[in-house]
Amino acid sequence: MPTQRTCLALDLKDNDELIAQYEYFHQPEHIWPEIPRGIRAGGIVDMQIYRLGTRLFMIVETEEGIDLSTAFEAIGNMPLQAEWAAFMAGFQQRLTEAKPHEHWAEMKPVFMLTECLK
Repeated sequence: MPTQRTCLALDLKDNDELIAQYEYFHQPEHIWPEIPRGIRAGGIVDMQIYRLGTRLFMIVETEEGIDLSTAFEAIGNMPLQAEWAAFMAGFQQRLTEAKPHEHWAEMKPVFMLTECLK
């Protein structure tokens, strides 16, 4: 199954306690079980979040042809997803570069090894 990858960025609030709590609630034993199930049911094949300081970097893989905005909208209508998003918003802050409709800002691809080796 061919997939497409989208990379997004967001900042956490610059507070060590909030950052620790954010990471805590993203561990498999502490995340609300409806969240990863809803993400998968919304059409997302894989999602990973990385952190450096306060900067978060999310990699989202969807089946080729799936519109990420539509997938996120569908996920937002599933049980507990809106509550989770509101809870997580207490830890996060949008990037100044984010477009008005974006919470997580979509990043522009700059280099792809596979494209250079064709």
